[in-house]
Amino acid sequence: MQDRSAGLRVEWQRATITGISRQSARVSSFFFAPSKPFVYEAGQHVDVRLTAPDGYQAQRSYSIASAPESGASIELAVERLDDGEVSAFFHDIAQIGDEIELRGPIGGHFIWTVADGGPIFLVGGGSGVVPLVSMVRHRQARASTTPFLLLYSARTFDEIIFREELLDLAAKASGFSLALALTREMVQREGHYTRRIDASIVTQTLTRLPAPPKQTFVCGSNAFVTAATDALTAAGILAGSIRVERYGV
Repeated sequence: MQDRSAGLRVEWQRATITGISRQSARVSSFFFAPSKPFVYEAGQHVDVRLTAPDGYQAQRSYSIASAPESGASIELAVERLDDGEVSAFFHDIAQIGDEIELRGPIGGHFIWTVADGGPIFLVGGGSGVVPLVSMVRHRQARASTTPFLLLYSARTFDEIIFREELLDLAAKASGFSLALALTREMVQREGHYTRRIDASIVTQTLTRLPAPPKQTFVCGSNAFVTAATDALTAAGILAGSIRVERYGV
C-alpha cells in the first residue's frame, strides 16, 4: 500500500468547534468546521495547535474519527490525559464556537478505502480505535460488503469508545464483526473476552472472516501495538500485511 499523502503540503488553518459529544468518562468527540475544508481518507489524522496569549504553543496529533463521506465536518475523539495540555483545554475550556488551529490531512500509510478490498482485520486498544472507526464508517457509508472484523481492547465496558454504534452495527448482518477484550472487567456477552489480546484470541476471532485478512490495521499505545502485533504474527498473520499506528509510551 503506497503512501498517498507523500509530497503533499498541508498548512495551518482556523477551524471552529461546531459540536461536542461525550463518548466515555475520559473521551469526548469534538466536531470542527475547517475554514478551508479538505478531502481526507479513512485512517488519516490532523495536527492541532493551541496558542496561549503569551505566545506559548502546544501541539498534538489526533486521528480523524469521521468518515470521508461526512462532508466538511471533521470529528476528533479527544481523550483526557492527566498531563495533557491540549486534552485539558478541550475537556475543561473548549466550547462550541471556539476556534483552534489545525492542519491536515496527514498520513498515507495507515489508510483504507473501499477500493482496497479485503477482508480487513482491525485491532485497536483504547483510543487507538478512532482511525479504525473512520474505516468502519467509510465502509458503511459506501454500503460496502467487504468483510470487516474489529478486535477492540478496553479496560471496562464503559470505556469502549463509540460503543453503541459499534454494537448496533455488529448486530446487523452486514459483514462487520466485533470482538471485545476487556482487561479489568468481566465480559457478560458471548463471543467476547476477559483478558488481554493474545494469539489464542486472534486465532478464534479470525474464524469470523471468510478468508485470511488482506490487510490488518493495529492502533494503540506503543505497548499495546507491540503486544498485539506479536499475537498476530504468532497466530500466523504475515508481518508484511500488518499496518501499525502508535501513540504515547
